[in-house]
Amino acid sequence: MRRGMLIVDRGSREGEVRAELDEICARAREGGGYDYAAYCFLEVLPPFMPEGISGALAENLDTLTVVPYFLYPGKKLKAAVRDAMREQATTTTRIIVTRPMRMHATLVRLVESRVRDALDGAGLSGTADSDVDVLVIGHGSVDPNAKRSLDYLVERLRPRYRNASYCLLEIEQPDIASGVAGCARAGPRVLVIVFYFLHEGAHVKRDVYADLNPALEASSGIGRAIVTRHLGTDPMMVDLILERAMEAETGAN
Repeated sequence: MRRGMLIVDRGSREGEVRAELDEICARAREGGGYDYAAYCFLEVLPPFMPEGISGALAENLDTLTVVPYFLYPGKKLKAAVRDAMREQATTTTRIIVTRPMRMHATLVRLVESRVRDALDGAGLSGTADSDVDVLVIGHGSVDPNAKRSLDYLVERLRPRYRNASYCLLEIEQPDIASGVAGCARAGPRVLVIVFYFLHEGAHVKRDVYADLNPALEASSGIGRAIVTRHLGTDPMMVDLILERAMEAETGAN
C-alpha cells in the first residue's frame, strides 16, 4: 500500500518557513513510513492546496493523509479542508484529514522545553521553575478555538511556574502591550516570553518585536526578560504530526 502525507501550512514569503517544512516533511516521511510527503500553503504563495492535492494524487497513492499544520483552526482552513474532501469523488486514493496541532500535551511539554532552553541560554540554568513567570505570545484569531487552545496551554503551565499568561500579536485582546504590563504588575524576577509560532516567519523575525520591545521598555518591575525560540522543527512537533496522522488513519479504518 502506498501512503502519502500532505501538510497544509498557512503560508509565508520567508525562505526559513519553506526550509523548516522541507525538514518536517522529510522527518515525517521517514518516521511514519510514508512513500510521499509534501507541503502546500493555504494562502500567500504557491504551492496552494489544489496544487498540493493534485501533486499528491499524481503519485499513485492508496491513501493520502492531509495534516492541517495549524496551532488552531480558522474559517479559511475549515473551508480548505472541505474543498480537499470534495476531491474524494474524483479519485480512488482515500483522503484522510487529521485534526490540527492544538490542545495536546505535547505542545505543553514543548513550551516547557523552550522555557528551560531559554533559561539555560541566558545563564539562568539554576533558576527554579517556581521562580519564573511565563508569557506566551500567540497570533490571534477571530475563531474562538484560538483562545481555547491558549487557555488550555496556559492552564497546564500555571502549576509549574510562578505565573503564566498569554497575549496576542493581532486581531484580539489582550495585545502584547497589555500582556507585558500585566506581567510587570506581578513583579517577576525572571520573565520568559514564549514565541508560540510554528515557523520563523515575518511574525517571529519582525512583527512581534515591533510591539514587544516598546512594551518592555515602558514596563518597570520586570527583573529580567528573555525570549524563547519558536516551535520550529523540534522532534516533538514531528511526533505530534505523526500522532495526529495515526489517530486519523486508525479511525478511518
